[in-house]
Amino acid sequence: MDMLAILGFGMIIVFMVLIMSKKMHPVTALILIPLVFALMAGSGAGVGKMMVAGVRKIAPTAMMLLFAIMYFGIMINVGLFDPLVTYILRLVKGDPVKILVGTVLLTGVVALDGDGSTTFMIVCTAMMPLYDRLGISRITLAVFALMTNNVLNIIPWGGPTARVIAALGLEANEVFVPLVPGMIVAFIFLLVVAYFIGLKERKRLGIVEMDEATLQEISQKISTEAPELKRPGLFKVNLLLTIVLMIVLVSDTISLSVVFAVGTCLALIINFKSIKEQTARIEEHAPAALNVVVVIIAAGCFMGILSGTKMDAAITKTLVGMIPESFGPHMALITALLSAPGTFFLSNDAFYYGIVPILAKTGAAYGVTPVAIARASLMGQPIHFLSPLIGALWLLLGITKVTLGEIQKFAFPVATAMMFIYIIVGKVLGII
Repeated sequence: MDMLAILGFGMIIVFMVLIMSKKMHPVTALILIPLVFALMAGSGAGVGKMMVAGVRKIAPTAMMLLFAIMYFGIMINVGLFDPLVTYILRLVKGDPVKILVGTVLLTGVVALDGDGSTTFMIVCTAMMPLYDRLGISRITLAVFALMTNNVLNIIPWGGPTARVIAALGLEANEVFVPLVPGMIVAFIFLLVVAYFIGLKERKRLGIVEMDEATLQEISQKISTEAPELKRPGLFKVNLLLTIVLMIVLVSDTISLSVVFAVGTCLALIINFKSIKEQTARIEEHAPAALNVVVVIIAAGCFMGILSGTKMDAAITKTLVGMIPESFGPHMALITALLSAPGTFFLSNDAFYYGIVPILAKTGAAYGVTPVAIARASLMGQPIHFLSPLIGALWLLLGITKVTLGEIQKFAFPVATAMMFIYIIVGKVLGII
């Protein structure tokens, strides 16, 4: 093993240890750790250019995330999803089957903004009174909210996809769109599981009739936004805008960064007439967007140094020598299987910025494309969502008063099945 490989492995290990032990913020670790190792490698003179080159590669991803978070934040402000949420609640009423299936559907809608914490707050606030009223275990609510959010978390503005796109310098469309069939099958799987568990609960509890006053009280708890921001008169316009945006997104004809930039501008102009109102919406959602974008930019610096110093090439050469030649063509499948323990024991930052680029370089030596590795690396996300390293999971546990052990015991078989759904669909469609 040559010195560059040793420094490369050392850089990744130090980075992961500091992130996992919470000794450094991801942003500071992504910038300072590779800078130190670049100096040790004798590349100090060119480190600035390396970092800038890395940031240029991830600029479209940063732009996409910025405007996607803005767009869905605005749509939640104006109440686009409120009628659908209320409609679901009125449909489920006191039937356990409808309540469980409704939980999956409601979570699927709310999780479109890519923020797990917001999703859990809204879904649990809306559905927990129904679960308590009927005597359905809150563990069931927690599991279906968690697993459904996991499906939607693979969207490009969700955490793991954004990270792997930035880490490998790929376009969001080429990574995300081929994963949609697997996401659809996984979502249907959750609906089926919810249905059959609901049947058992219906047999145990029966159907409880709920009056209009109770349903109205629960519906009012769904939205925490100020009423003056709601735009019920523009519901159809906002819905049409969102549908068109989703169609363009899936069509893979225009860069997602451009789609969401234009969509955000139109959403602001349509719903808020004055510059003061538009500025207020931007200022409200800017902190959440900035937190994500700053990490993505820092990741660009990390990847720029890893590539510019040739550490990634040295690491790849070492790994290629360790992997039996017969395993090489199956690097995508190996990545998919490794992504489960990898993202469970490591944070998304550590896995996608530290490990996946190495797997991609190794796979490339055997003709496996980086985009196949990127897709495969997302297939262990259902297991990742049971990791104690996830902040949003602890929020969910706090809201529902469920323990980590309880949710892991219930959800692990479901999460494992979802992972293999992604892998099987991916293999059948040839995307990995």
